[in-house]
Amino acid sequence: MTPPNPATELAKERNRAAEERTLMAWIRTSLALIGFGFGIDRIVAAIHQALGDAVNPLRLTRLLGLSFVALGTFAMLFAALDHQHQLRRIQRNDLVYQSRHSPSLVVAYILTGLGAIAFIGILISPLIT
Repeated sequence: MTPPNPATELAKERNRAAEERTLMAWIRTSLALIGFGFGIDRIVAAIHQALGDAVNPLRLTRLLGLSFVALGTFAMLFAALDHQHQLRRIQRNDLVYQSRHSPSLVVAYILTGLGAIAFIGILISPLIT
């Protein structure tokens, strides 16, 4: 058995450390999405409770809050699974570039959709109440 090449082993360690940083960034992003969604729901519930029936918030705000929580949860799950996959690739020395869909781009598209829904909800809310 040939001894491991130190340059290769150090490169694998750098790639593993980069994967750890990427996972930590996804954890921060996911927690922010979950916290934001929870905050939207709680703030609207508190306003509704304080003002009673004088204010009738659209059900859209609850749906929007739940959507942010769901997006954060799914982003975290996808990031964890991708992290495990990438660590296995590093261990196998299978580091040939493979084109794949960016999880960041998927989250950006979903956030764009949620933002558009929120914008429309805010825009039409005076017309409904």
